[in-house]
Amino acid sequence: MPEVRIAAEPRTSFGKGAARKIRRADKVPAVLYGHGTDPKHLTLPGHEVLLALRTPNVLIRLAGEGVDELALPKGVQRDPIKGFVEHVDLILVRSGEKVTVEIPVTTVGDVNSEGLLDQQLVSIAVEAEATHIPTGVEVDVEGLVIGSVVTGADLKLPQGTTLIADPEVVVLHVIAKPTEEVSEETEAAEGETAEAAAEGESAEASAE
Repeated sequence: MPEVRIAAEPRTSFGKGAARKIRRADKVPAVLYGHGTDPKHLTLPGHEVLLALRTPNVLIRLAGEGVDELALPKGVQRDPIKGFVEHVDLILVRSGEKVTVEIPVTTVGDVNSEGLLDQQLVSIAVEAEATHIPTGVEVDVEGLVIGSVVTGADLKLPQGTTLIADPEVVVLHVIAKPTEEVSEETEAAEGETAEAAAEGESAEASAE
């Protein structure tokens, strides 16, 4: 995974007021820690951080006054409504160092027409070299029949990447599609529930 270079400025003011001032300037407060070093409080450009975080496990090269480090995002706080980044925790990494991360699990192909794909995990924990973290792992589900199961041990991870999750954990399996009879029963049950709710509302209105 290529590095993303982001300018970093030392941060000397703290507290909610200082953080709000930083965000108003379209910047993000951040903390860099790890390897037994004292935490470094930084200010990062908001737009560049937002773009970088679109890539899972993005490797960030922090460069600026007194800072020239490689880091991985370990904690991201976002505004619950607007979605912008409010704060980032970064962990210091070194070239050649092994790190544990979650990588996305995606599928390619289509299962047998009689089956339905049920994906249990969308990401899985692995160990990889810090500067060679895979962007994800693909599972070929083409033609899989009902009852097929793919576990953690079945994943074809890139060379140098080790599974940390339980090898027996179910990543995905293929189940039978609901029959028309089951679908009709479900629709009927939903209709009865809706009808009962409507009658209840009508009774409450009459009582008022």
